[in-house]
Amino acid sequence: MPYQWPTDTDYAQCELDVLDRNCSVCGRRMYICDHRYRHIHTLEGPVELVCKLNHCPDPRCAGHTKTKSPEIEASIAPPNWAIGWDVFCWIGHRRFSRHWAIPQIRDDLLDAHRIKLSDDAISNYIRRYQVMLAARQQDAEVLRRQYESVNELILTIDGLQPEKGHETLYVVRELTQKRVWFAEALISATAQEVQRLITKAKEWTESLDKPVVLWISDKQDAFATGIAAEFPDVPHRYCDNHFLRDVAKPVLEADSHAKVQMRRKVRGLRKIEQAVLERQSVQASENLAADDPEATLTVLVGPVNSPATEADSASAVVLEYCAAVRGILNGDQGGPLHPPGLRMAEALNEVRESIQRNLDEKKGASKRSNSAAWPAASTEVWTPSRPSKRKSANTSRTSRR
Repeated sequence: MPYQWPTDTDYAQCELDVLDRNCSVCGRRMYICDHRYRHIHTLEGPVELVCKLNHCPDPRCAGHTKTKSPEIEASIAPPNWAIGWDVFCWIGHRRFSRHWAIPQIRDDLLDAHRIKLSDDAISNYIRRYQVMLAARQQDAEVLRRQYESVNELILTIDGLQPEKGHETLYVVRELTQKRVWFAEALISATAQEVQRLITKAKEWTESLDKPVVLWISDKQDAFATGIAAEFPDVPHRYCDNHFLRDVAKPVLEADSHAKVQMRRKVRGLRKIEQAVLERQSVQASENLAADDPEATLTVLVGPVNSPATEADSASAVVLEYCAAVRGILNGDQGGPLHPPGLRMAEALNEVRESIQRNLDEKKGASKRSNSAAWPAASTEVWTPSRPSKRKSANTSRTSRR
């Protein structure tokens, strides 16, 4: 379906002409026979490409019936695309280098560059980016240039399963250049299928004419037999991550138990957030009533855009602390050398220290401040007190976390 451009779009116009205007059949100089107008999104804004089409002026020449487009057009945007190469690379970089989700890419494109694309369109561009990237990764000439200065190769193979029950993606990487050579999804990791991948890796090494000095894997039986058959004289070592994970199983089990205990102790975040939002709503209603007693009040439970006060600042700080703690409790990153439970405990301790610094600063800032009405950062359920109408002399002071 063609991209629907808004009628009020302001385009920057760019005229493109043929570089070589000599007819490829008879050699006569071609002339402009028509124009093609094309609209694309770029990171600099919408652009209208005016492509000058040329053909041979001699009706008897075979080139007379064919039009030639400007060569530079393909370097700005591929045919029939609504975006230029710069937007295409921007999408691919956010997806595969920063691991952004498609909705996040869509929203950032709209906010930062005013480019409105659907989720389906972004998903389609991502698939094309994958195809181009895979083709470039397996280009023999590019691979040969990259390994000109390399004397030895270190190869590794591992299986990646996105979800349980899905096909496992087996990836062969070269570690000296940190480059993925190729990957293939296998329904079953039989010795014959895995050895076929290792045979392909051997063909790549022979094309580069570089010796393989080491193989690394988790030493599955299929990996061990396949590598031994194709690379009989090459050492095969255990992957340090898998090795540490197996050695650290008792530690990781204790760490998992510690995470459960910490989650049991840190409770009540949602009740604190609800109380803060209710307090904001009540305070906004009282401020509006004080300004216009006869006004009809509509109380909204949620964040309000009222003048910045010390209480508003404290409310924002409490909500941000709750969001930070929730992110810490839901985090599951870490490995054998820095288990997730240990990371969680360190992060919670940093939050505790930050809260204490804020409380200490608040006590010294103003004795008349109503910050005492706010609960301490704990797991207890609390009830907000009625906000004081007295204003602190230092209402612009913000909490430093």
